[in-house]
Amino acid sequence: MEFLASALHNLLSPMILFFALGLLAGALRSELSIPKGLVTGASLYLLMAVGFRGGAELAQEGLTDRFLVTALAGLVLGMLVLPGLAFGVLVRLGGMDPVNAAAIASHYGSISVVTFVTATNFLARRGIAPEGFMTAVMALMEAPGVIGGILLARRHAASGADRAGPALWPALRETLLGASPVVLLGSMLVGALVGEDGRAMMDPFILDLFPGILSVFLLAMGLTAGQQLSAFASGGGFLGLFAVAMPLVGGALGALAGSLIGLSVGGTTLFAVLAASASYIAAPAAVRLALPEANPGLPVTLSLGVTFPFNVILGIPLYYSMAVWLHR
Repeated sequence: MEFLASALHNLLSPMILFFALGLLAGALRSELSIPKGLVTGASLYLLMAVGFRGGAELAQEGLTDRFLVTALAGLVLGMLVLPGLAFGVLVRLGGMDPVNAAAIASHYGSISVVTFVTATNFLARRGIAPEGFMTAVMALMEAPGVIGGILLARRHAASGADRAGPALWPALRETLLGASPVVLLGSMLVGALVGEDGRAMMDPFILDLFPGILSVFLLAMGLTAGQQLSAFASGGGFLGLFAVAMPLVGGALGALAGSLIGLSVGGTTLFAVLAASASYIAAPAAVRLALPEANPGLPVTLSLGVTFPFNVILGIPLYYSMAVWLHR
């Protein structure tokens, strides 16, 4: 019952309705198009807003033991558990070649910033405040998943003909110095340094504009996801199932870990969302450098075309219901 109420609450929010509009328009091959510059600007704004708020809250709370434990759990999940699980399922059950399996595993070990942002908005609409350091945990979990997947590919290459293995350091540099991590981490630093007066000055920009710009971005993401759904019309059964099952397993692991660490319902929900999400912004560029022989469209189609819509529409309320149940 909790899940149904949460799902309905989520579905009727303006942001999700705009996402559904874009999804439908993309699936129907509508002529709707959104300028690339507008999407890029909205993405940068969301990263700035989330980073700034996270930095301000982290400065107020400080580096607590619970933050350090949560960050360590996030690193273990993102670098070892989730990529290893995805890789094993794709190779052993799906019969996929290790290179493409590692590329997909990298995306599912990393996180989706927009899914996290949508989840924070979901919690805010319900009046639930998560721990302020969760934004910092999110930032720390973006790169390790990519590294974990690439290391799986290197381990396979070391036992095969390609002894050199994929290029780890160029991919690592791309992951750490790409636009997304630079803006996110830089905004966190700004939010931590400006003090109360600086934060109050930024409130109209960071808080008041947030729902509208998130709606624009989700409309664009829905349009892109809808256009990619046709890729599963033929022969995508197993991969489509994987793209739904993987976030469910990751979300359950994240929710369980968050409750064991002692996070609140909001914090546990966000930790589950991080474990359940898959990257489609930071990971593709890094994986393209490290694994040039992998199919670059396959991981993005799975993460953006299936996992992202599933998480935004049904996953977030489900992970919230898991968190509520674990805290009873």
